[in-house]
Parts: sequence; C-alpha cells; structure tokens
Amino acid sequence: MNYPFESHYLELDGPDALKYHYLDEGPPDGQPVVMVHGNPTWSYYYRTLIPYLSDRYRIIVPDHIGCGLSDKPQDYSYTLEQHIQNLTQLLAHLKLTDINLVVHDWGGAIGMGYATRHPETMSHFVIFNTAAFYVDRVPKRIKLCRVPVLGEWLVRGLNGFARAALVFASSQRHRLTPEVSAGYLAPYNSWANRIATHRFVMDIPLEKNHPTRATVHEIESNLHLFQKHPMLIVWGADDFCFTAEHFLPQWQKLFPQAEVHLLPNAGHYVVEDAHEQIGPWMVEFLGR
Repeated sequence: MNYPFESHYLELDGPDALKYHYLDEGPPDGQPVVMVHGNPTWSYYYRTLIPYLSDRYRIIVPDHIGCGLSDKPQDYSYTLEQHIQNLTQLLAHLKLTDINLVVHDWGGAIGMGYATRHPETMSHFVIFNTAAFYVDRVPKRIKLCRVPVLGEWLVRGLNGFARAALVFASSQRHRLTPEVSAGYLAPYNSWANRIATHRFVMDIPLEKNHPTRATVHEIESNLHLFQKHPMLIVWGADDFCFTAEHFLPQWQKLFPQAEVHLLPNAGHYVVEDAHEQIGPWMVEFLGR
C-alpha cells in the first residue's frame, strides 16, 4: 500500500484514552485544510489530493475512531455526535482557525457538525457527494446491511460493505487496481476491525425517534451561518447513494453562491475518479 504520510495520534479524553489517528502534512504555519472522510473509507481516500495542496497549506486528515489507523474499540457509542466531539477535540488540540473544510459522505455531517458549532473558525468549504441534512432516501443495498443479524454478518463477517463499495462507488473501475483496493480494505481486515463500518450504517437516522435525527436537524438548522462563505461543490453524477437528483439540489438551495462542478463520469468515490480535475480546482478556489 502506497501511503507516504507520517502518522500522528491524539489520545482522546475519556476513560479509555483512545488513539485518534490523523495526518498533518505541509507547513505548520500554513492555513489549515481539514479533510473529513466517510464510511467505509479512511484518510487514504484523500491521498491523491494532499500533494496538490501540501506545499502551501497545512493538511489535517483524521481517521474517525473505528476507522483507518485509529483505535477500534468494541464497546463504544459510534454515533454522529461522538464523531463530532472527537473532531472538535482534535481541532481544539491543534488550535486551528481559518479552517478550509473538505468533506465527503459521513464527513459532511461530522465536519458540518463541527463547523456549525464553531462558525468563527471557518473559512472555505469543499463538498464532495455528502449530506449535512436529512433526506429520506437510502438505497436498498444499504438498508439490507441494517437487518438484524444478517446485516452484521454481511458487514462484519464478509466485509460486504467495504468490498461492495469497490464495485459500486467508482465509475472508473480501472483506477481501483489491486493495490488501491487493498489500501481501502487494509484497516478492515477482521470482524473486530469492521465494527465502525457497521455502526455507521446503523447510525443512519431512518426512524423519526432515532437519536441521531436530532443531531442532523441541529446541523441543518445552522447551515445558514455559511451562506456568505466561499463554497466549492464537486459531485460525482453516477453516485448510487448520494444521488445528484436528490442531494445536490439541496446543497444548491442552501448555498446558491457555491461554485458547482457536476462530473458525469464520476461516482460516489468522486475523488478517486477525478482527482486530476479536482486538485487544480481546489488550488484555484482556495487561493482566491
């Protein structure tokens, strides 16, 4: 696995002192760019974008607890609220301000969860195929992973969620070479190490009384704080989950000032499919 970045760890506050892994690339005094991944990826997802920016910006890329090179405790809440708190603790520890936030998949809710609670620290936003609001649409193949017993067996026993993503999340399948695919799967090599992959699926707040529904509504109700902030939206049109039809219009409604690029030959893993286009767009956008 080609992953030429130095690992850093923060011991999170709490009784278990969990190790929270993150990358810290580029000049220490550079304006921070914080990249927040989703499920079932990890900081590896952003590996191709880091070189475009790390000559000038300080690039911070955490792995959520249960993901990537972070600890994977078996008795843990694994809720959206907990992931927001963990990210908040990391960014406070690093004393970051004037943050350029980059989000994908669950990273949208986690990153915007931080941003809406600390709007004074934010500068620019880059949005990839994600949501920070509730849309009543979840593909059947993901709902299957929530079925009691069967879902856990599929996700944790067969690694079906992460393996299926390598089939359905990219429109440029030739890019997912055996080496790249192995990189995505490397942290999720056992039943125990796949716990967060399953718990993220279970944390989708489909039910009205799901505890995470309130967290999502809180985030959504405060997104208006950033209507005057610069925002770049890059969307893979072939996404089977965060569809361009159902999710992109909501972002455009909330942020009519955003610069939008809809990529017809890219899927949910839009960075994997089109980083050669996205990297220069980000350099130009952040440099304005």
